[in-house]
Amino acid sequence: MATTKKAKATSEIIDDTKIVSLYMNYVLEHQEAPKNVFTFCKNNAIEESDFYSFFGSFDTIRQQIWVKFFENTLATIEKEAAFETYSDKNKLLTFHFTLFELLTLNRSYVLYSLRDNKEGLKNLKDLKLFRNDFKDFIKSIMQSNLEERSDKLSRVTEPVFSEGAWIQFLFILKFWMDDSSKGFEKTDVLIEKSVNTVVDLLDTKPLESLFDLGKFLWKEKK
Repeated sequence: MATTKKAKATSEIIDDTKIVSLYMNYVLEHQEAPKNVFTFCKNNAIEESDFYSFFGSFDTIRQQIWVKFFENTLATIEKEAAFETYSDKNKLLTFHFTLFELLTLNRSYVLYSLRDNKEGLKNLKDLKLFRNDFKDFIKSIMQSNLEERSDKLSRVTEPVFSEGAWIQFLFILKFWMDDSSKGFEKTDVLIEKSVNTVVDLLDTKPLESLFDLGKFLWKEKK
């Protein structure tokens, strides 16, 4: 993960990315969060002052982990020279596929943080900052093609579309968490069908996409 700030020099440079990695490793090794900042810092040879120069609490770390998932996803897709020329649909597909590839690389942590813990999906609060970044990204896609839509349509659909895209993401995330298919290929199918449906709702052919998505979900349910 990209470094955003450096602490004072020690035998090993401590930055926000290093602390995040140590935290994630602790959670995976112990299947629980550290008891407190003091013991976490002591066990990892970190000064408490260094910890607090980056994070105010473990809650902050958990939220920043998801922010970094988003930032790394965005950095990856923006490296594609042609990304800005993609259609809305292809931008969303590229974003979702890249994001879930990154989540798959960190699947053990994601599953623990959102399911395999005492609070379960109550920990969706850890996605608070990620949600803001996600919705801003969706709005930026809408605004990039503003001239193709009427002003009235854009004012109505932008907040509705971004919130709908967020709910869609949570739906895909839950499906991915339970997906046991090889290479999570069923999640890939769901991403394509659900993104197609959401984007088509802005156009004139939603019923066909909704029917296609419904068939897939019914098949999976059975």
